[in-house]
Amino acid sequence: MEATKVLDAKGLACPMPIVRTKKAMEELNSGDVLEIHATDKGSKSDLTAWVKSGGHTMLKEAEEGDVFKFWIQKA
Repeated sequence: MEATKVLDAKGLACPMPIVRTKKAMEELNSGDVLEIHATDKGSKSDLTAWVKSGGHTMLKEAEEGDVFKFWIQKA
């Protein structure tokens, strides 16, 4: 999947993946896609809830080893 920006949040504990995601999304335009790589198991539920509350779209989720990957399209 083609991403406008990639955010490396590996090794960060809650709530930092969300904090970094929010900051990265502020730099994108509507319709842009942010790819996030995280290792915190809580990031899956946290990002899903954050995406819904912000009106964004979770395009895809994947798990590669101990890395969770998310593709979020900005509203």
